Amino acid sequence: MKEHKPAGFKKILVANRGEIAIRIFRAATELGIRTVAVYTYEDRFSLHRLKADEAYQIGADNDPLKPYLHIDELLRVAKKHGVDAIHPGYGFLSENVEFARRCAKAGITFVGPRPSVMEALGDKVKAKQVAEKAGVPMIPGGSDFGSIEEVAVWAKKIGYPVILKAAAGGGGRGMRVCRSEEELLKNYPEARKEALNAFGDDTVFLEKFIENPKHIEVQILGDNAGKIVHLFERDCSVQRRFQKVVEIAPSLNLGQETRNRLYDYALKIARSVRYNNAGTVEFLVDNSENVFFIEVNPRIQVEHTVTEEVTGIDIVRSQILIAEGYRLGDAKLRIGRQKDVECHGFAIQCRITTEKPAENFQPDYGTIIAYRSPAGFGIRLDGGNAYAGSKISPYFDSLLVKVTSWGRTFEGACERLFRALLEFRVRGVETNMGFLENLVKNADFKAGKATVNFIAEHPELLVMPQRKDRGTKILRYLAEVIVNGNPDVPFFDKGKKIRKPVVPEVVLGKNGDPKLN
Repeated sequence: MKEHKPAGFKKILVANRGEIAIRIFRAATELGIRTVAVYTYEDRFSLHRLKADEAYQIGADNDPLKPYLHIDELLRVAKKHGVDAIHPGYGFLSENVEFARRCAKAGITFVGPRPSVMEALGDKVKAKQVAEKAGVPMIPGGSDFGSIEEVAVWAKKIGYPVILKAAAGGGGRGMRVCRSEEELLKNYPEARKEALNAFGDDTVFLEKFIENPKHIEVQILGDNAGKIVHLFERDCSVQRRFQKVVEIAPSLNLGQETRNRLYDYALKIARSVRYNNAGTVEFLVDNSENVFFIEVNPRIQVEHTVTEEVTGIDIVRSQILIAEGYRLGDAKLRIGRQKDVECHGFAIQCRITTEKPAENFQPDYGTIIAYRSPAGFGIRLDGGNAYAGSKISPYFDSLLVKVTSWGRTFEGACERLFRALLEFRVRGVETNMGFLENLVKNADFKAGKATVNFIAEHPELLVMPQRKDRGTKILRYLAEVIVNGNPDVPFFDKGKKIRKPVVPEVVLGKNGDPKLN
């Protein structure tokens, strides 16, 4: 059979920032495609600007965030600089149907699903209709409310607790759990306002809240000719405020029959709309392993790294090749039939954030004065602005770097991840690394018992040992010796004198080489 070889892209713009922009640049560079970054004034020192072949500022100097949502500005830059494809990453405009349509109208390929697919699945209400038609189990719920009184009627019909969700996006924005009518009436306008600010659409819908389930998602990949495969599942149960914190692939303590149902449901939904490119179908699984459809994310996910590690499939590279017109069976994609997709070992991804876990995970800001990352077999890092001198701004997400570990066993992946976390050094801002160390060592986590309430049910995770800050002590000592000219200053630890450092005397030998006395 003759291989299908479409014309490739020459230049791709990433309409995003931080680690996902860098991730896409790397995949494009490996394919020989020139890369273009956009950045706001506030992001002018961001690494993603430096990692691209070309970079252009968008928006005014006093507008740090909104330019990433300006379709006209993004298309202006793309057309001016000869871009033939735009990758939206995740967040921002990644699920915006109008953006995909405008790209097509401008003759620029949108690296993602077709607009018709995004319209059918990107909106959670419409996605539920597609899933119901495909025979996939649903959580009881309602939408299209004319008034807050109608919402209250629906909630009473379904039975408390219920959950409000934004129809146009994810990431926990617009979500509110309500356990009474009083909470519902308070949270409904707040959820609509948050949804409008995050996604430009204040539509919210109501669902029965499933207590203490696992959050499982299936990665799918489809070409433009209608061929679709799944890349197994991920467990995203460890989360707080509906934001995922740790992701695992494959899931633990799940029966094979349940896994097969998850794959079958995900493919049924995808095939019903002729899904193309990468996407994720998300489910809740209760204690009896009943499966309930939640939503479809028609884009790349933050946690795609764990699937890549266990399957060996570069999902972002596949996205670009599919957008170019390659088919799953083509040699360049190296994905033929479903049985050719295999899962090996276990992978865990932790999101290292600049937050204060002991203070209800409040974001921390400032300048990173020292940064050292881990390395070694089975450790992968995906970072955006993790470097000494980087300024952590309040305008953007607190994600600093993602660390992904792989092991032949889940226990091995946990041990490797814990070691990697110990190797990290970040000075100048607080991070959640102590919390993550506690989590990875937790016996229930290692046993695969985590559900969406795992963090709330384990307050001991927030009791973190104080890390030794040898680096800061050395820097302070050197400042005294070199800058202030005080060679007799001792090292101090919490105000207590420990010792005076001994500086060895250097003597030159006969051949001129230094010797230590």
